[in-house]
Amino acid sequence: MPNSSNRGHEVLVSTNWVADRLSDPSVRIVESDEDVLLYDTGHIANAVKVDWHSDLNDERIRDYIDARQFERLMGRIGVTNDTTVVLYGDKSNWWACYAYWVFAMFGHKKLKIMDGSRKMWLDEKRPITQDAYQFPETTYKVAGEHRHIRAFRTDVLRHLGNPDARQESVKLPAGRALVDVRSPGEFSGELLHMPDYPQEGAIRGGHIPGAVNIPWGVAVADDGTFRSAEEIRKIYEAEGVTSDKDVVVYCRIGERSALTWFVLHELLGFPKVRNYDGSWTEWGNVVGLPVRNPSLERRRETAQKPSARPAVGAM
Repeated sequence: MPNSSNRGHEVLVSTNWVADRLSDPSVRIVESDEDVLLYDTGHIANAVKVDWHSDLNDERIRDYIDARQFERLMGRIGVTNDTTVVLYGDKSNWWACYAYWVFAMFGHKKLKIMDGSRKMWLDEKRPITQDAYQFPETTYKVAGEHRHIRAFRTDVLRHLGNPDARQESVKLPAGRALVDVRSPGEFSGELLHMPDYPQEGAIRGGHIPGAVNIPWGVAVADDGTFRSAEEIRKIYEAEGVTSDKDVVVYCRIGERSALTWFVLHELLGFPKVRNYDGSWTEWGNVVGLPVRNPSLERRRETAQKPSARPAVGAM
């Protein structure tokens, strides 16, 4: 495990650690993927599936399940308040970190991420199975909800200092940072979604004024594991994102920013980090919110430049 922070050792575990505890009754292994059909093609033995779409999100409104629904979910997958939950998944653990963040909001204390994700387990030729696992149902109680790690749209506006909607340039109040973890193309307004994905989901492109663009992937090494705490800290400090600041992170729908929340809050130990899960699909669709769109600014500049005329007498 490359991360050298003490906190990293608490919340990150290796594939070896997981392999040694496949039958440990105090550990529940949970797979959560972007591709919700992936679990059925093969998964770690004794792992249960948590579907980010149907298990963690409310069916009627755009929000998470409530505390009672979370208790039923945990009971169904055989988790007690004392169970150590180890999450892993595809896409460098985007959705595993998203599930981790949701579990943390409902106050579950014993949470870990399998470093290297599903990909590392497969790359190491470790066994997988298509067997479905069911564990005896448990009684789970949400002791307290930790809503301080989540930001809503109104929170983000206050974080910006409540700027005018027509204001394109915003200087954040002292002691605050706003991180857009999307790709540079999305940040610039050239794209509405990641490259190679359908370009949909928002009416407007660009980013929230005052945000710095630090893509989620800077924290992940080529082998899919997290970089060392020292490496990650230097990257964020270079952009003015330091542990003494109140930090809000966002992406398109909250999953990539959940990974960055995990990096800053859980691995580096930044005390105040919130994930704005409404993210760009909310912000880019709401009437009257401030937007910075560098690609639009460049197009305007190009259009305003006088066209070149041939010199007099040129053939």
